[in-house]
Amino acid sequence: MNYLNISDTKLIPVIGELNLLLADYSIYYQKLRSFHWNVLSENFFDLHDKLEELYTDARLKIDEIAERVLTLRYHPVSNYSKYLETSSIKEVSPLITDVEMISEILGDHQKLLEQMKATMANAEKAGDKETIAMLGSYTANLEKLSWMLDAWRKNTEDQLNTKSIEKVY
Repeated sequence: MNYLNISDTKLIPVIGELNLLLADYSIYYQKLRSFHWNVLSENFFDLHDKLEELYTDARLKIDEIAERVLTLRYHPVSNYSKYLETSSIKEVSPLITDVEMISEILGDHQKLLEQMKATMANAEKAGDKETIAMLGSYTANLEKLSWMLDAWRKNTEDQLNTKSIEKVY
């Protein structure tokens, strides 16, 4: 039964990109858990809770991405050895400072956003509107989260770009 009305030729690139995103999210998820277990500092309580929130969200996205691959009538990649081999996100030691952890997470966000963009481009070519919609909401959430984490690691005297309001003030 072909309820998708999308040819396999068009779907194969989408599946490939979704599996790369699945690998990225899986390594990202484990990195977040590792940071959650190992964070130390005066920011422990805030970061410990935030990291748990992040890895819980990542776990849900992993399942949704895998289920999207299944919905498209293919098998998702499901072994960690393959994830480690293909993911653009790499393991790091958890024995780093809280600020280094956040910087590492923000670097991972950049990679996740790039992979989402590549996946959406292939989904657009295939006419796969549901994958585009799913990843569009992921992108918006990850961009907002990145802004918040970046604000957390800044100094109080740091400022955002003021070019658009310079004449007002």
